[in-house]
Amino acid sequence: MGETRLPSRPSRVVVLDSPHLDALVALGIVPVGASESSVGAGFPPYLADRLTSTRPTGAINDPDLEAVASLRPDLIIGSATRHTPLHAQLARIAPTVFSVGSGTDWTEQARVTAAAVQRTGEMEELLDRWRLRAEQVGREVGAPGRTASIVRFQPESFRLYGPRSFSGSVLTAMGFDLGDRAWNEYSMLQVGPEMASEIDGDVVFFTDRAGDPSAGARGAVSRLWGTAAAVRAGRVHEVEDETWMVGIGVLGADRIVDDVRQRLASGPPS
Repeated sequence: MGETRLPSRPSRVVVLDSPHLDALVALGIVPVGASESSVGAGFPPYLADRLTSTRPTGAINDPDLEAVASLRPDLIIGSATRHTPLHAQLARIAPTVFSVGSGTDWTEQARVTAAAVQRTGEMEELLDRWRLRAEQVGREVGAPGRTASIVRFQPESFRLYGPRSFSGSVLTAMGFDLGDRAWNEYSMLQVGPEMASEIDGDVVFFTDRAGDPSAGARGAVSRLWGTAAAVRAGRVHEVEDETWMVGIGVLGADRIVDDVRQRLASGPPS
């Protein structure tokens, strides 16, 4: 894709993926345009009140190039994994920068975004503060020495998230152990309800966009996991999908730390 000459002070930035959106907002920059997780889904709720002037530019997997061009951006930030086929078209609209990671290194995506807007030092400070806070809260809730499972329920199956996934990396930074499994390249494991025993952490965090406890994979798993230690101990916690799975970045990571602290506020088990 060659070398890209970037503006020294970009003022009309369009971002095409959620990690770059989180990074810009964390730096106090409001993009003129941003892609949604799906068309019409809106921006992540934890960011929405700061994006009232930001225009949607299609979905993260299918950006609307006409919408992007109409905003007259002076910088476009996207992901090589998702947007490489569009690079030539995007570069004709404005200087375009891509992060390389596939979602398993959100800090790389944050750093690429910061570098593109000449704010590298500020992002490093944000990441350093976040790491220290994650470790501190992890000690408060007794994370070191405990295992955790992160589950995303889907209609017919569920996903377990590993230590290199976004939410998994946050819990790992706090001191939790997410286990050693045959994680795929995205640090996930897709399994059916009959494998409910795989949800074996001392504490379980799950999301369910369907919202019906008795339906789909969640209903099937709920009927099978009654003997699990976390279930018997009341350490199973529903969390927001938009934060734990979509809100990738330092602000989203901070929200996960807040969630864990709130749900495990009583501290480590005695």
